[in-house]
Amino acid sequence: MTPIPPSQLIEALNWRYATKVFNRGKIIPAETWAALEQTLVLTPSSYGLQPWKFIVIQDKVLREKLVPFSWKQRQVADCSHLVVMTVKKEMTEAHVDTFINRIAEVRGGTADALMGYRNMMMGDVVKGPRGQQAAQWAKHQAYIALGSLMTAAALLGIDSCPMEGFVPEEYDRILDLAKDGLTTAVLLPLGYRSEIDPYASLPKVRFEAQQVIEHR
Repeated sequence: MTPIPPSQLIEALNWRYATKVFNRGKIIPAETWAALEQTLVLTPSSYGLQPWKFIVIQDKVLREKLVPFSWKQRQVADCSHLVVMTVKKEMTEAHVDTFINRIAEVRGGTADALMGYRNMMMGDVVKGPRGQQAAQWAKHQAYIALGSLMTAAALLGIDSCPMEGFVPEEYDRILDLAKDGLTTAVLLPLGYRSEIDPYASLPKVRFEAQQVIEHR
């Protein structure tokens, strides 16, 4: 892998902003979107357990149904692709075993050889204290995916708008998530900014580095 220049990364992050108005007629090319989906697949998570499902919505009718439950924010309807980041409401032994089997499949070896790792996960996020707060734990993992996808999108010249302003219960109902034991954690509309979005030209407001970074 050839690293990009540091200046290119900072340029992309300065260019990125929480897009308020999307260009409704401009769609992310299929090849670019495929790369962004792989960003989601490759997102790290605690233990590697990936306690999520990312629902990509392009259906215009469905997205319009979500607008009233998104604090009437049009980004969910006007973007190119809407990613609804959902997470498991509880972690189960079956999920851990599926992951263990996947490790054996990809890396070789047997599930039996991974019993120590399996038991450690079971004792933490299934039967341990964090298992009692599995949904909250999983939501923390979803925010790793959110940041990863936003950064990747910026590097590819794709706009995005992270959103917590929505009614999770209504999203869960409309998307029929209960049957899969999922709940909505956070949203990320992606696409291209509109020329009429006044926020696009505003300078980014951040505290100075010395106020948020401490070296020891």
